[in-house]
Amino acid sequence: MDIEQKQAELIDHFVNQASTLKDSALCPLIIEATSHPSLFAFSEILSSPTVSELEGTENSFCLDVLRLFAHGTWSDYKSNAGCLPQLVPDQVLKLKQLTVLTLAEMNKVLPYDQLMQELDVTNVRELEDFLINECMYAGIVRGKLDQLRRCFEVQFAAGRDLRPGQLGNMLQTLSNWLDTSDDLLVSIQEKIKWADSTSELDKKHQKDVEYRVEEVKKSLSLKADIDFRGHEEIYSEPGGVMDYEEDRSRPKRRRHPIY
Repeated sequence: MDIEQKQAELIDHFVNQASTLKDSALCPLIIEATSHPSLFAFSEILSSPTVSELEGTENSFCLDVLRLFAHGTWSDYKSNAGCLPQLVPDQVLKLKQLTVLTLAEMNKVLPYDQLMQELDVTNVRELEDFLINECMYAGIVRGKLDQLRRCFEVQFAAGRDLRPGQLGNMLQTLSNWLDTSDDLLVSIQEKIKWADSTSELDKKHQKDVEYRVEEVKKSLSLKADIDFRGHEEIYSEPGGVMDYEEDRSRPKRRRHPIY
């Protein structure tokens, strides 16, 4: 079973459970959901009517915990620890995993120093063990540990729940991308037309050159034929060319000297 299918089944399970509970009875369910080793999305549970009803009640801290796991990081928890209940070890692990996902959304090259600070890890060995055992083996990220450059190169990271206001920004980004794609498509089509036009001109020019070459060949062939026939006529005329042997056999006239 792939991670997406397992996520969907777990979400359905917890949403169905939440729909049957109210008030303080939801708190243990929220702890279970935020501690589950295979669940990393919580927006559907947040939107459950019975969970939303915790707002403003004495149990609203459970709602705050769920919001933290949907959108927050380990640093967010430390900043608001006085307003939130203490997390169990499985929740701490889950929140640190989610922190890696948030960092991977913003940058595909994560320096070790940044990761150690965000995760409260004291040394590189501990950090690399966490990334390998708790993140890559869990299937939520894939990447390369670069010990020489002291960084984690992210190749894939699972998405987190959308934060409030993030959907609007994403829609605007997609709209801008579509506009850019349309402009690029028009530019490509114009270049194709230009290339086709240039190709036709090249073909026409090539035909013209080939035609001229053939005409020159015909002209040269005709001229050579005329010259050859002219020579034949000269040599075939009687007395046109005196035979060399005949010329030698004739007596030569003696010239009288002039006084």
